[in-house]
Amino acid sequence: MSNLQAPRGGAKEQSGLRYPTNGKTIYHRPLNRSKTAELSGASFAYLFSEMVSYASKKIESIQDLEKRLNVQGHPIGLKLLDLLLYREPARSQTRPLNIITLLHFIKINVWQHLFGQAADGLEKSSDPSKPDEYMIIDNEPLVNRYISVPRDMSQLNCAAYVAGIIEGVCDGSAFPARVTAHSVGKQEEGELWPGRTVFLVKFAPEVMERESFLGKG
Repeated sequence: MSNLQAPRGGAKEQSGLRYPTNGKTIYHRPLNRSKTAELSGASFAYLFSEMVSYASKKIESIQDLEKRLNVQGHPIGLKLLDLLLYREPARSQTRPLNIITLLHFIKINVWQHLFGQAADGLEKSSDPSKPDEYMIIDNEPLVNRYISVPRDMSQLNCAAYVAGIIEGVCDGSAFPARVTAHSVGKQEEGELWPGRTVFLVKFAPEVMERESFLGKG
């Protein structure tokens, strides 16, 4: 025991971590290093169609399939929240503190990262009895663009996967919510947005109670 010596160098040398002088790390780099830094549409279509095919095995209803897609998207939302916040400047590297800030973060930051543009709309329920419901609107969800839905499953909306991502972001921000995807576009000739989808965000009672308390302050 007497032959043991303390290691030389400071704590930073022991950890082996090296930080670049510009403050950016590997988490700031795009996953795709192509010239446009965008994922191939064909690659995404193939991967997502396989995900849907896998989730559709041994299901009893459309709701079961949408639930499975939602569950698949949830952990993506949790990790995406941490990644996007980590990329923010140090002074603004804080999680959203109220519902409106959180929803704007999802509408702009999350959508921009996933789909290259902000969501098309953000609304609050006009029903006075449902103050806990908000709606994020996407006129043409990317996940539905390459999916051919059978006639007997016409009510299926594969954007339930995106709903799971939204739910993961909400849960990771300490705003637990239930998020579902609903098709509101009309399948008629001349309809501008036949695939229009509304993501209904219903926050948990404790979130609304906290929001009310903060509002009084």
